[in-house]
Amino acid sequence: MQVNEAFAMRKIEGSIKNSTGIMKDVNTLVRLPELTGTMRELSQELMKAGIIEEMVGDTLDNDELLEEGDEEAEGEVDKVLGEVLKDRVQTPAAQVPQEPAAPAPVPGQTEPEEEEMDSEEVLAQMRGRLEALKS
Repeated sequence: MQVNEAFAMRKIEGSIKNSTGIMKDVNTLVRLPELTGTMRELSQELMKAGIIEEMVGDTLDNDELLEEGDEEAEGEVDKVLGEVLKDRVQTPAAQVPQEPAAPAPVPGQTEPEEEEMDSEEVLAQMRGRLEALKS
């Protein structure tokens, strides 16, 4: 029994020696004075950033800025779209006849050829509009 205890004590002693060596290595790698200096600098920079953020927040209300910015942006987008699409909207209108599409024929009263021609005309008009928008 005493032999087992002595063996366990030797084992613990070896582990403590290894731990002590590791702690010495860590202490040499981590230079505490440099680390504390770096932490102070970081703290000061974070404090400055917080103060600057607070000052900006006090001078400019975020909600008002966002609302004004959204309205201005929408106005600019509408203006640009109006200018860009002005030419494109006029071009298809010139190609499309001013009369509305023919009313739907009553079944049994029209010939199949007329229906095909009407559908082809409508299809051609739609293709013309699509090409005008693409160009």
